[in-house]
Amino acid sequence: MRVVTDEERRARLGVRHALAGSARVGSAEEAARAVVCLHATEPPSVHLSCWARVDGVTVDDVERALYDTRALVRQQSMRETLFVFPRDLVPAVWGSAAARVAAVHRKRLLKDLERWGGYGAGWLATAEEAVLARLADGVPRSSKQVREEVPEAGGVIVQAPDKAWGGPVAIAPKILTQLSLDGAVARAGNAGAWHTSRPTWTTTDAWWRQAVPAAYASREGYAEVVVRWLWSYGPGTVEDIAWWLGATKAVVRTALDDLGARQVSFEDGSAGWLRADDLEPVAAPEPWVALLPLLDPTVMGWRGRAFYLGPHTPHLFDSAGNAGTTVWVDGRVVGVWVQDPGGVVRLRLLEDVPRRAHEALAAEARRLTEWLDGQRVFTVYPSPAMQPAFEGRGGVSRGR
Repeated sequence: MRVVTDEERRARLGVRHALAGSARVGSAEEAARAVVCLHATEPPSVHLSCWARVDGVTVDDVERALYDTRALVRQQSMRETLFVFPRDLVPAVWGSAAARVAAVHRKRLLKDLERWGGYGAGWLATAEEAVLARLADGVPRSSKQVREEVPEAGGVIVQAPDKAWGGPVAIAPKILTQLSLDGAVARAGNAGAWHTSRPTWTTTDAWWRQAVPAAYASREGYAEVVVRWLWSYGPGTVEDIAWWLGATKAVVRTALDDLGARQVSFEDGSAGWLRADDLEPVAAPEPWVALLPLLDPTVMGWRGRAFYLGPHTPHLFDSAGNAGTTVWVDGRVVGVWVQDPGGVVRLRLLEDVPRRAHEALAAEARRLTEWLDGQRVFTVYPSPAMQPAFEGRGGVSRGR
């Protein structure tokens, strides 16, 4: 059986994820395609993930791909998380990961509506039809505007009134989320700056600008998503793919079987999977470094992360498992980056690195500082190593 070493896995990561200098790509769409899709929970992460993979990319380039050419599409799907997908992959996602989450979300939404508002399935169907009818004119509207213009969806429910975390919750955003998961509405734009999230909505029919493709059947949709994951992230285990997809192991095994994927072995003797057309070793690229944003697809791509995180896992994720910023050297995470009050990017390394790598990282920090041009990007997901109290507690800032 073909053995894929940790060293080769790190080489594949640098090449396939467009992080090594020689592997960088030419557009925001290609950056998303390199990692299947981009995490979009944190608005600036989409742009910063592109910055790390596309030389010379600008904020306007990314915005153009999202809202003008619409080569990239925001879609909530795996693990109820918001992603940015290449446009051609969206129908497969609609039929697979998004459909799975949509069913769970609808069940939970109905339960909340019935428990806290006395609304039933019939009421929800009427409200959804009213929202779609209002958005059918193609004019983008915020959730607040939908709430004001569609009386059927304008109410609130009072969740857990006897709890400190309870209180009134608007129904319209929940309906828009459901319709988005169903593929019926799309995020038409962002009424705020690029580093904030103020989405506007329209129907998918209006947004797509041409006949909307049909969603794939579930089995075919999962196979399409998995075959792309294998190219970008393979080899990976069944557990890796099931975690990333938010699906069952049975779904993953079916997809692997449908694709004719080939089993390989890792250094520790455990089994992973590669595409049948991707069995040749991937040579290591030239030495490379990278500064990646919160929740970047590379750091969130596998469930088993030891081959690139080493001993640093406790410092790099918050209590909910969200990854903070990461600093990479040749396929390994060696620290995090933060911005000081003036917007300057600062490195917090968790281990010594070679002088060559340290100099390259310092150059990347300067490049990112210039690109951000004073704009600070904040997060609700700081990892322990990003927090002020961590500074000076074992991190190093020198090369050897």
